[in-house]
Amino acid sequence: MRATDFTIAGALTALEEGAISAEELTRAHVAGIEALNPRLNAYVTVTAEQAIEAAQASDARRAKGEAGPLDGIPLAIKDLFCTEGVRTTAASRILHNFVPPYESTVTTQLKRDGAVFLGKANLDEFAMGSSNLTSAYGAVQNPWNRRNDPDTVLVPGGSSGGSAAAVAARLALGATGTDTGGSIRQPAAFCGVAGIKPTYGRCSRFGIVAFASSLDQAGPFARTVEDCAVLLRSMSGFDPKDSTSAEVAVPDFRAACGRSVKGLRIGVPKEYRLDGLAPEITALWEQGLAWLRDAGAEIVEISLPHAQYALPTYYIVAPAEASSNLARYDGVRFGLREDGRDLKDLYEKTRAAGFGAEVKRRIMIGTYVLSAGYYDAYYLKAQKIRALIARDFTEAYQKVDAIVTPATPSAAFAEGENTDDPVTMYLNDIFTVTANLAGLPGLSVPAGLDAQGLPLGLQVLGRSFDEETVFAVGSAIERAAAFTARPRVMA
Repeated sequence: MRATDFTIAGALTALEEGAISAEELTRAHVAGIEALNPRLNAYVTVTAEQAIEAAQASDARRAKGEAGPLDGIPLAIKDLFCTEGVRTTAASRILHNFVPPYESTVTTQLKRDGAVFLGKANLDEFAMGSSNLTSAYGAVQNPWNRRNDPDTVLVPGGSSGGSAAAVAARLALGATGTDTGGSIRQPAAFCGVAGIKPTYGRCSRFGIVAFASSLDQAGPFARTVEDCAVLLRSMSGFDPKDSTSAEVAVPDFRAACGRSVKGLRIGVPKEYRLDGLAPEITALWEQGLAWLRDAGAEIVEISLPHAQYALPTYYIVAPAEASSNLARYDGVRFGLREDGRDLKDLYEKTRAAGFGAEVKRRIMIGTYVLSAGYYDAYYLKAQKIRALIARDFTEAYQKVDAIVTPATPSAAFAEGENTDDPVTMYLNDIFTVTANLAGLPGLSVPAGLDAQGLPLGLQVLGRSFDEETVFAVGSAIERAAAFTARPRVMA
Protein backbone atom coordinates (compact mmCIF):
# COMPACT_ATOMS: atom_id res chain seq x y z
CA MET A 1 0.00 0.00 0.00
CA ARG A 2 1.34 3.39 -0.98
CA ALA A 3 1.54 6.11 1.65
CA THR A 4 -0.82 8.33 -0.38
CA ASP A 5 -3.50 5.60 -0.40
CA PHE A 6 -4.22 5.82 3.33
CA THR A 7 -7.50 7.15 4.61
CA ILE A 8 -7.14 9.62 7.45
CA ALA A 9 -8.40 7.02 9.92
CA GLY A 10 -5.98 4.45 8.51
CA ALA A 11 -3.05 6.87 8.55
CA LEU A 12 -3.70 7.77 12.20
CA THR A 13 -3.58 4.08 13.09
CA ALA A 14 -0.40 3.52 11.07
CA LEU A 15 1.26 6.54 12.67
CA GLU A 16 0.29 5.37 16.15
CA GLU A 17 1.62 1.89 15.47
CA GLY A 18 4.85 3.22 13.98
CA ALA A 19 4.18 1.63 10.58
CA ILE A 20 4.90 5.01 8.96
CA SER A 21 6.20 8.37 10.16
CA ALA A 22 4.55 11.72 9.58
CA GLU A 23 7.63 12.77 7.62
CA GLU A 24 7.38 9.76 5.31
CA LEU A 25 3.67 10.40 4.82
CA THR A 26 4.25 14.07 4.04
CA ARG A 27 7.19 13.46 1.70
CA ALA A 28 5.07 10.98 -0.27
CA HIS A 29 2.40 13.63 -0.77
CA VAL A 30 4.94 16.31 -1.66
CA ALA A 31 6.38 13.98 -4.30
CA GLY A 32 2.88 13.41 -5.67
CA ILE A 33 2.27 17.15 -5.85
CA GLU A 34 5.57 17.71 -7.66
CA ALA A 35 4.63 15.02 -10.20
CA LEU A 36 0.97 15.88 -10.82
CA ASN A 37 0.26 19.47 -9.82
CA PRO A 38 1.78 20.92 -13.03
CA ARG A 39 -0.97 19.01 -14.84
CA LEU A 40 -3.90 19.21 -12.42
CA ASN A 41 -3.20 22.72 -11.05
CA ALA A 42 -4.90 21.76 -7.78
CA TYR A 43 -2.55 23.93 -5.69
CA VAL A 44 -1.94 27.65 -6.12
CA THR A 45 0.86 27.64 -3.54
CA VAL A 46 2.82 24.59 -2.34
CA THR A 47 4.52 24.83 1.06
CA ALA A 48 6.70 21.70 0.86
CA GLU A 49 9.50 22.82 3.20
CA GLN A 50 7.10 24.03 5.90
CA ALA A 51 5.10 20.81 5.56
CA ILE A 52 8.16 18.61 6.09
CA GLU A 53 9.22 20.69 9.10
CA ALA A 54 5.71 20.39 10.54
CA ALA A 55 5.78 16.61 9.95
CA GLN A 56 9.12 16.30 11.75
CA ALA A 57 7.69 18.25 14.68
CA SER A 58 4.67 15.92 14.63
CA ASP A 59 6.92 12.86 14.83
CA ALA A 60 8.71 14.42 17.79
CA ARG A 61 5.39 15.03 19.59
CA ARG A 62 4.26 11.48 18.93
CA ALA A 63 7.56 10.10 20.28
CA LYS A 64 6.90 12.00 23.51
CA GLY A 65 3.30 10.75 23.71
CA GLU A 66 1.89 14.21 22.96
CA ALA A 67 0.23 13.56 19.59
CA GLY A 68 -2.97 15.44 18.81
CA PRO A 69 -6.12 14.05 17.14
CA LEU A 70 -4.80 14.87 13.64
CA ASP A 71 -1.07 14.70 14.26
CA GLY A 72 0.89 14.11 11.06
CA ILE A 73 -2.10 14.19 8.65
CA PRO A 74 -1.25 16.08 5.42
CA LEU A 75 -4.03 18.44 4.29
CA ALA A 76 -4.70 20.89 1.47
CA ILE A 77 -6.10 24.26 2.56
CA LYS A 78 -8.47 26.08 0.23
CA ASP A 79 -6.84 29.38 -0.71
CA LEU A 80 -9.72 31.27 0.89
CA PHE A 81 -8.49 30.55 4.44
CA CYS A 82 -6.00 33.10 5.74
CA THR A 83 -2.74 31.42 6.72
CA GLU A 84 -0.22 33.46 8.70
CA GLY A 85 2.91 34.09 6.67
CA VAL A 86 1.63 32.11 3.65
CA ARG A 87 0.16 33.85 0.60
CA THR A 88 -3.65 33.84 0.48
CA THR A 89 -5.04 34.88 -2.91
CA ALA A 90 -8.72 33.79 -3.08
CA ALA A 91 -7.59 32.85 -6.64
CA SER A 92 -7.78 36.53 -7.60
CA ARG A 93 -5.22 38.90 -9.09
CA ILE A 94 -6.39 41.56 -6.65
CA LEU A 95 -4.89 39.52 -3.76
CA HIS A 96 -1.93 38.15 -5.71
CA ASN A 97 0.68 39.23 -3.13
CA PHE A 98 -1.45 39.22 0.03
CA VAL A 99 0.32 37.49 2.94
CA PRO A 100 -1.95 37.54 6.02
CA PRO A 101 -0.42 38.48 9.38
CA TYR A 102 -2.93 36.17 11.12
CA GLU A 103 -4.42 32.67 10.87
CA SER A 104 -8.07 31.73 10.31
CA THR A 105 -9.76 30.04 13.24
CA VAL A 106 -10.41 26.81 11.30
CA THR A 107 -6.78 26.42 10.24
CA THR A 108 -5.62 27.40 13.74
CA GLN A 109 -7.65 24.52 15.16
CA LEU A 110 -6.36 22.05 12.56
CA LYS A 111 -2.79 23.07 13.42
CA ARG A 112 -3.59 22.81 17.13
CA ASP A 113 -4.57 19.18 16.52
CA GLY A 114 -1.34 18.45 14.62
CA ALA A 115 -2.37 18.61 10.94
CA VAL A 116 0.34 19.26 8.34
CA PHE A 117 -0.46 21.84 5.65
CA LEU A 118 0.82 20.93 2.17
CA GLY A 119 -0.24 24.19 0.53
CA LYS A 120 -3.12 26.33 -0.66
CA ALA A 121 -5.68 24.74 -2.98
CA ASN A 122 -7.00 26.42 -6.13
CA LEU A 123 -10.61 27.62 -6.39
CA ASP A 124 -12.97 29.73 -8.44
CA GLU A 125 -12.07 33.39 -7.92
CA PHE A 126 -13.51 34.54 -4.58
CA ALA A 127 -15.39 31.19 -4.54
CA MET A 128 -17.69 32.35 -7.34
CA GLY A 129 -18.25 29.47 -9.71
CA SER A 130 -19.16 25.82 -10.20
CA SER A 131 -16.29 24.72 -12.43
CA ASN A 132 -13.00 26.11 -11.08
CA LEU A 133 -12.54 27.88 -14.41
CA THR A 134 -12.69 31.42 -13.00
CA SER A 135 -9.43 31.20 -11.02
CA ALA A 136 -6.83 33.84 -11.89
CA TYR A 137 -4.25 31.04 -11.60
CA GLY A 138 -5.74 28.81 -14.26
CA ALA A 139 -8.31 26.04 -14.32
CA VAL A 140 -8.08 22.92 -12.18
CA GLN A 141 -8.27 19.61 -14.03
CA ASN A 142 -10.49 16.86 -12.69
CA PRO A 143 -8.34 13.73 -12.21
CA TRP A 144 -11.21 11.63 -13.62
CA ASN A 145 -11.67 11.03 -17.39
CA ARG A 146 -14.49 9.72 -19.51
CA ARG A 147 -14.06 6.06 -20.38
CA ASN A 148 -14.69 6.60 -24.10
CA ASP A 149 -13.03 10.01 -24.31
CA PRO A 150 -9.97 9.95 -22.01
CA ASP A 151 -8.29 12.98 -23.60
CA THR A 152 -11.08 15.47 -22.86
CA VAL A 153 -10.33 17.56 -19.76
CA LEU A 154 -13.17 17.65 -17.24
CA VAL A 155 -13.87 20.29 -14.62
CA PRO A 156 -13.57 19.32 -10.92
CA GLY A 157 -16.57 21.41 -9.93
CA GLY A 158 -16.39 24.55 -7.86
CA SER A 159 -15.69 26.61 -6.12
CA SER A 160 -13.56 24.24 -4.02
CA GLY A 161 -12.33 22.33 -7.08
CA GLY A 162 -8.66 22.35 -6.11
CA SER A 163 -9.46 20.82 -2.72
CA ALA A 164 -11.62 18.06 -4.22
CA ALA A 165 -9.15 17.29 -7.01
CA ALA A 166 -6.23 17.14 -4.56
CA VAL A 167 -8.02 14.59 -2.35
CA ALA A 168 -9.20 12.50 -5.33
CA ALA A 169 -5.74 12.46 -6.95
CA ARG A 170 -4.00 11.47 -3.69
CA LEU A 171 -2.28 14.85 -3.37
CA ALA A 172 -3.70 15.24 0.18
CA LEU A 173 -5.45 12.98 2.67
CA GLY A 174 -8.08 15.64 3.26
CA ALA A 175 -8.78 19.29 2.55
CA THR A 176 -10.72 22.30 3.74
CA GLY A 177 -13.38 23.90 1.58
CA THR A 178 -16.12 26.46 1.84
CA ASP A 179 -19.70 26.07 0.69
CA THR A 180 -21.87 29.08 -0.19
CA GLY A 181 -24.29 27.39 -2.60
CA GLY A 182 -22.79 23.93 -3.06
CA SER A 183 -19.06 24.62 -3.30
CA ILE A 184 -18.10 21.59 -1.20
CA ARG A 185 -20.82 19.12 -2.19
CA GLN A 186 -20.73 19.66 -5.98
CA PRO A 187 -16.94 19.25 -6.44
CA ALA A 188 -17.00 16.30 -4.01
CA ALA A 189 -19.56 14.61 -6.26
CA PHE A 190 -17.65 15.49 -9.45
CA CYS A 191 -14.37 14.12 -8.05
CA GLY A 192 -15.69 10.99 -6.33
CA VAL A 193 -14.89 12.01 -2.75
CA ALA A 194 -16.94 12.87 0.34
CA GLY A 195 -17.56 16.43 1.49
CA ILE A 196 -19.80 18.05 4.08
CA LYS A 197 -21.16 21.56 4.52
CA PRO A 198 -21.98 21.69 8.23
CA THR A 199 -24.71 23.77 9.82
CA TYR A 200 -24.20 27.52 9.44
CA GLY A 201 -22.36 28.61 12.58
CA ARG A 202 -20.79 25.21 13.29
CA CYS A 203 -17.36 26.36 12.00
CA SER A 204 -15.97 29.83 12.53
CA ARG A 205 -15.79 32.11 9.50
CA PHE A 206 -13.05 34.25 11.07
CA GLY A 207 -10.12 34.55 8.69
CA ILE A 208 -11.99 33.17 5.67
CA VAL A 209 -12.14 35.59 2.73
CA ALA A 210 -15.85 36.42 2.54
CA PHE A 211 -18.11 35.85 -0.45
CA ALA A 212 -21.67 35.94 0.96
CA SER A 213 -21.52 36.18 4.73
CA SER A 214 -24.96 34.75 5.55
CA LEU A 215 -24.33 31.70 3.35
CA ASP A 216 -20.59 30.88 3.59
CA GLN A 217 -19.63 27.89 5.75
CA ALA A 218 -16.37 25.98 6.04
CA GLY A 219 -16.26 22.20 5.83
CA PRO A 220 -13.96 19.26 5.02
CA PHE A 221 -13.26 16.99 2.03
CA ALA A 222 -11.91 13.46 2.43
CA ARG A 223 -12.11 10.12 0.71
CA THR A 224 -14.52 8.62 3.27
CA VAL A 225 -17.43 9.83 5.36
CA GLU A 226 -15.57 8.81 8.52
CA ASP A 227 -12.57 10.93 7.51
CA CYS A 228 -14.86 13.94 7.01
CA ALA A 229 -16.21 13.35 10.53
CA VAL A 230 -12.67 13.29 11.95
CA LEU A 231 -11.78 16.58 10.22
CA LEU A 232 -15.05 18.31 11.09
CA ARG A 233 -14.57 17.70 14.80
CA SER A 234 -11.27 19.61 14.69
CA MET A 235 -12.69 22.37 12.49
CA SER A 236 -15.79 22.99 14.63
CA GLY A 237 -16.36 25.02 17.76
CA PHE A 238 -17.50 28.36 19.10
CA ASP A 239 -15.37 31.38 18.23
CA PRO A 240 -16.03 34.78 19.86
CA LYS A 241 -14.25 36.42 16.90
CA ASP A 242 -17.15 35.37 14.63
CA SER A 243 -20.52 36.89 15.59
CA THR A 244 -22.35 34.13 13.68
CA SER A 245 -20.48 31.29 15.40
CA ALA A 246 -22.83 29.08 17.42
CA GLU A 247 -22.04 28.30 21.05
CA VAL A 248 -23.02 24.64 20.86
CA ALA A 249 -21.22 21.48 21.91
CA VAL A 250 -19.11 19.64 19.31
CA PRO A 251 -20.12 15.97 19.37
CA ASP A 252 -18.01 12.97 18.40
CA PHE A 253 -18.98 12.96 14.73
CA ARG A 254 -16.82 9.89 14.05
CA ALA A 255 -18.83 7.78 16.51
CA ALA A 256 -22.01 8.71 14.65
CA CYS A 257 -20.69 7.04 11.49
CA GLY A 258 -21.27 3.64 13.08
CA ARG A 259 -24.87 4.29 14.07
CA SER A 260 -27.69 2.18 12.67
CA VAL A 261 -30.25 3.91 10.47
CA LYS A 262 -32.94 1.41 11.45
CA GLY A 263 -36.15 3.24 12.25
CA LEU A 264 -35.03 6.54 10.73
CA ARG A 265 -37.47 8.28 8.39
CA ILE A 266 -35.78 9.48 5.18
CA GLY A 267 -37.49 12.25 3.25
CA VAL A 268 -37.65 12.45 -0.55
CA PRO A 269 -38.73 15.89 -1.81
CA LYS A 270 -41.17 15.50 -4.70
CA GLU A 271 -40.07 18.89 -6.06
CA TYR A 272 -36.57 17.52 -6.70
CA ARG A 273 -37.85 15.03 -9.29
CA LEU A 274 -37.08 17.45 -12.09
CA ASP A 275 -38.15 17.09 -15.70
CA GLY A 276 -35.17 16.20 -17.83
CA LEU A 277 -33.08 14.91 -14.93
CA ALA A 278 -30.51 12.46 -16.31
CA PRO A 279 -31.83 8.86 -16.03
CA GLU A 280 -28.54 7.80 -14.39
CA ILE A 281 -29.04 10.36 -11.63
CA THR A 282 -32.62 9.19 -11.05
CA ALA A 283 -31.53 5.55 -11.01
CA LEU A 284 -28.76 6.22 -8.47
CA TRP A 285 -31.19 8.17 -6.28
CA GLU A 286 -33.63 5.25 -6.28
CA GLN A 287 -30.77 2.85 -5.56
CA GLY A 288 -29.65 4.97 -2.60
CA LEU A 289 -33.17 4.95 -1.16
CA ALA A 290 -33.35 1.17 -1.65
CA TRP A 291 -30.07 0.75 0.26
CA LEU A 292 -31.45 2.77 3.16
CA ARG A 293 -34.73 0.83 3.08
CA ASP A 294 -32.75 -2.42 3.24
CA ALA A 295 -30.88 -1.02 6.25
CA GLY A 296 -34.17 -0.52 8.09
CA ALA A 297 -35.01 3.10 7.27
CA GLU A 298 -38.45 4.23 6.14
CA ILE A 299 -38.72 6.28 2.95
CA VAL A 300 -41.24 9.13 3.10
CA GLU A 301 -42.25 11.51 0.32
CA ILE A 302 -42.18 15.12 1.48
CA SER A 303 -42.84 18.51 -0.05
CA LEU A 304 -40.54 21.53 -0.11
CA PRO A 305 -42.91 23.81 -2.03
CA HIS A 306 -40.65 26.84 -2.16
CA ALA A 307 -37.57 24.92 -3.36
CA GLN A 308 -38.40 25.97 -6.94
CA TYR A 309 -37.51 29.54 -5.96
CA ALA A 310 -34.18 28.64 -4.35
CA LEU A 311 -31.89 29.37 -7.31
CA PRO A 312 -33.28 32.84 -8.13
CA THR A 313 -33.33 33.66 -4.41
CA TYR A 314 -29.72 32.56 -4.03
CA TYR A 315 -28.59 34.54 -7.08
CA ILE A 316 -30.04 37.68 -5.55
CA VAL A 317 -28.85 37.22 -1.96
CA ALA A 318 -25.34 35.95 -2.74
CA PRO A 319 -24.34 38.66 -5.27
CA ALA A 320 -25.84 41.35 -3.01
CA GLU A 321 -23.66 40.25 -0.11
CA ALA A 322 -20.68 39.83 -2.45
CA SER A 323 -20.99 43.39 -3.73
CA SER A 324 -20.85 44.60 -0.13
CA ASN A 325 -18.00 42.30 0.95
CA LEU A 326 -15.82 43.01 -2.09
CA ALA A 327 -16.06 46.78 -1.66
CA ARG A 328 -13.03 46.53 0.65
CA TYR A 329 -10.74 45.68 -2.31
CA ASP A 330 -10.07 49.23 -3.36
CA GLY A 331 -6.28 49.38 -3.87
CA VAL A 332 -5.78 51.47 -0.73
CA ARG A 333 -5.34 49.14 2.24
CA PHE A 334 -4.05 45.84 0.86
CA GLY A 335 -3.79 43.80 -2.31
CA LEU A 336 -3.35 45.06 -5.87
CA ARG A 337 -2.97 48.81 -6.39
CA GLU A 338 -3.11 50.46 -9.81
CA ASP A 339 -2.02 54.08 -10.25
CA GLY A 340 -4.82 56.58 -10.86
CA ARG A 341 -5.23 60.30 -11.44
CA ASP A 342 -7.35 60.56 -8.30
CA LEU A 343 -8.99 58.25 -5.75
CA LYS A 344 -11.93 57.37 -8.01
CA ASP A 345 -9.61 56.55 -10.90
CA LEU A 346 -7.44 54.42 -8.58
CA TYR A 347 -10.53 52.46 -7.45
CA GLU A 348 -11.73 51.87 -11.01
CA LYS A 349 -8.37 50.82 -12.43
CA THR A 350 -7.55 48.56 -9.47
CA ARG A 351 -10.87 46.74 -9.63
CA ALA A 352 -10.85 46.52 -13.42
CA ALA A 353 -7.40 44.92 -13.36
CA GLY A 354 -7.88 42.83 -10.22
CA PHE A 355 -11.31 41.22 -10.63
CA GLY A 356 -12.18 38.56 -13.21
CA ALA A 357 -15.29 38.53 -15.39
CA GLU A 358 -17.46 36.33 -13.13
CA VAL A 359 -16.64 38.40 -10.04
CA LYS A 360 -17.45 41.62 -11.90
CA ARG A 361 -20.74 40.10 -13.10
CA ARG A 362 -21.81 39.18 -9.59
CA ILE A 363 -20.76 42.53 -8.12
CA MET A 364 -22.86 44.31 -10.75
CA ILE A 365 -25.88 42.05 -10.13
CA GLY A 366 -25.53 42.55 -6.39
CA THR A 367 -25.12 46.32 -6.62
CA TYR A 368 -28.18 46.48 -8.87
CA VAL A 369 -30.48 44.54 -6.52
CA LEU A 370 -29.35 46.66 -3.57
CA SER A 371 -29.80 49.98 -5.37
CA ALA A 372 -32.52 52.50 -4.62
CA GLY A 373 -35.77 51.54 -6.31
CA TYR A 374 -34.83 47.87 -6.66
CA TYR A 375 -34.01 46.86 -3.07
CA ASP A 376 -37.65 46.11 -2.16
CA ALA A 377 -38.42 44.44 -5.48
CA TYR A 378 -35.45 42.10 -5.40
CA TYR A 379 -33.38 41.82 -2.23
CA LEU A 380 -36.19 42.22 0.31
CA LYS A 381 -38.42 39.80 -1.62
CA ALA A 382 -35.58 37.28 -1.84
CA GLN A 383 -35.10 37.41 1.93
CA LYS A 384 -38.80 36.69 2.42
CA ILE A 385 -38.63 33.69 0.08
CA ARG A 386 -35.52 32.52 1.94
CA ALA A 387 -37.53 32.49 5.17
CA LEU A 388 -40.23 30.41 3.46
CA ILE A 389 -37.62 27.91 2.21
CA ALA A 390 -36.28 27.56 5.75
CA ARG A 391 -39.83 27.06 7.06
CA ASP A 392 -40.43 24.28 4.51
CA PHE A 393 -37.46 22.39 5.96
CA THR A 394 -38.61 22.99 9.55
CA GLU A 395 -42.00 21.48 8.71
CA ALA A 396 -40.42 18.57 6.80
CA TYR A 397 -38.17 17.68 9.74
CA GLN A 398 -41.25 17.22 11.91
CA LYS A 399 -41.96 14.15 9.73
CA VAL A 400 -38.48 12.90 8.79
CA ASP A 401 -35.00 12.60 10.29
CA ALA A 402 -32.97 13.32 7.14
CA ILE A 403 -33.49 14.03 3.45
CA VAL A 404 -31.73 12.25 0.57
CA THR A 405 -31.39 13.80 -2.91
CA PRO A 406 -28.91 13.76 -5.78
CA ALA A 407 -25.87 15.97 -5.16
CA THR A 408 -25.66 17.29 -8.75
CA PRO A 409 -27.83 17.16 -11.90
CA SER A 410 -25.03 15.48 -13.88
CA ALA A 411 -21.53 14.04 -13.70
CA ALA A 412 -18.51 16.30 -14.29
CA PHE A 413 -18.65 18.12 -17.61
CA ALA A 414 -15.82 19.13 -19.90
CA GLU A 415 -14.19 22.53 -19.99
CA GLY A 416 -16.23 24.63 -22.41
CA GLU A 417 -19.33 22.42 -22.44
CA ASN A 418 -21.57 24.44 -20.14
CA THR A 419 -19.38 27.41 -19.42
CA ASP A 420 -20.48 29.79 -22.18
CA ASP A 421 -23.88 30.35 -20.56
CA PRO A 422 -23.80 31.65 -16.96
CA VAL A 423 -27.39 30.49 -16.33
CA THR A 424 -26.53 26.92 -17.33
CA MET A 425 -23.57 27.07 -14.96
CA TYR A 426 -25.75 28.37 -12.13
CA LEU A 427 -28.08 25.34 -12.54
CA ASN A 428 -25.28 23.11 -11.22
CA ASP A 429 -26.28 24.29 -7.74
CA ILE A 430 -29.95 23.33 -8.08
CA PHE A 431 -29.85 20.53 -5.47
CA THR A 432 -27.45 22.25 -3.07
CA VAL A 433 -28.46 25.91 -2.61
CA THR A 434 -31.47 25.21 -0.41
CA ALA A 435 -29.23 23.95 2.41
CA ASN A 436 -27.26 27.21 2.35
CA LEU A 437 -30.38 29.38 2.32
CA ALA A 438 -31.76 27.42 5.30
CA GLY A 439 -28.37 27.06 7.04
CA LEU A 440 -28.63 23.25 7.20
CA PRO A 441 -25.93 20.54 7.04
CA GLY A 442 -25.45 18.68 3.76
CA LEU A 443 -23.13 15.78 2.90
CA SER A 444 -22.15 14.50 -0.55
CA VAL A 445 -21.28 10.80 -0.72
CA PRO A 446 -19.80 9.08 -3.80
CA ALA A 447 -22.30 6.35 -4.62
CA GLY A 448 -21.85 5.18 -8.22
CA LEU A 449 -20.53 5.74 -11.73
CA ASP A 450 -22.25 6.94 -14.88
CA ALA A 451 -21.98 5.20 -18.26
CA GLN A 452 -18.69 7.00 -18.95
CA GLY A 453 -17.17 5.80 -15.67
CA LEU A 454 -17.50 9.17 -13.91
CA PRO A 455 -18.47 9.44 -10.24
CA LEU A 456 -21.96 10.44 -9.12
CA GLY A 457 -22.88 11.56 -5.61
CA LEU A 458 -25.90 11.42 -3.34
CA GLN A 459 -26.66 14.22 -0.88
CA VAL A 460 -27.85 13.81 2.70
CA LEU A 461 -29.48 16.85 4.34
CA GLY A 462 -30.14 17.07 8.06
CA ARG A 463 -31.66 19.18 10.78
CA SER A 464 -29.78 22.18 12.09
CA PHE A 465 -26.79 21.02 14.20
CA ASP A 466 -27.68 17.36 13.62
CA GLU A 467 -24.62 16.41 11.60
CA GLU A 468 -24.55 13.14 13.55
CA THR A 469 -27.66 11.82 11.77
CA VAL A 470 -26.25 13.08 8.46
CA PHE A 471 -23.04 11.11 9.07
CA ALA A 472 -25.02 8.01 10.08
CA VAL A 473 -27.13 8.08 6.91
CA GLY A 474 -24.14 8.99 4.73
CA SER A 475 -22.11 6.11 6.18
CA ALA A 476 -24.96 3.68 5.51
CA ILE A 477 -25.04 4.79 1.86
CA GLU A 478 -21.25 4.57 1.67
CA ARG A 479 -21.19 1.01 3.03
CA ALA A 480 -23.90 -0.16 0.63
CA ALA A 481 -22.37 1.61 -2.37
CA ALA A 482 -18.91 0.17 -1.67
CA PHE A 483 -17.45 2.85 -3.97
CA THR A 484 -13.87 1.83 -4.74
CA ALA A 485 -13.38 3.36 -8.21
CA ARG A 486 -10.34 5.60 -8.62
CA PRO A 487 -9.49 8.36 -11.07
CA ARG A 488 -7.07 7.61 -13.89
CA VAL A 489 -4.81 10.54 -12.96
CA MET A 490 -3.54 9.79 -9.49
CA ALA A 491 -0.36 10.15 -7.44
